[in-house]
Amino acid sequence: MKNEGFTLRKRLRSFKFAGNGIRLLITREHNAWIHCFAAVCVTLAGWLIGLSATEWIAIVFAIGSVLAAEAVNSSIEALADLVSPEYNEAIKRTKDLAAGAVLILAISAAIVGLIIFIPKILTLS
Repeated sequence: MKNEGFTLRKRLRSFKFAGNGIRLLITREHNAWIHCFAAVCVTLAGWLIGLSATEWIAIVFAIGSVLAAEAVNSSIEALADLVSPEYNEAIKRTKDLAAGAVLILAISAAIVGLIIFIPKILTLS
């Protein structure tokens, strides 16, 4: 890729491409739907319980990390399927590792949520 220098028009166009990537993630990737549903539930619960700014920072980073990992995983899977449409053990390993990364982040995000929400829920009783 040739470096043709910085222009505002090129930077704005890159945001358009990135926005399209987010749209594709949300509209076409089934696992992202699950993550988005969880994000909406957590956001509503956080709003109802009244999270602090620090707690919101942790929640936003957890949600963003999981969705970003899902986007990377989906792009790896799409590229792998293009490169090798037939079964290939190396491709399978690559796809499994990428999916595992998403699972690690999703579990970490759930733990963050539990650390934040359990004490607040217990004080409501």
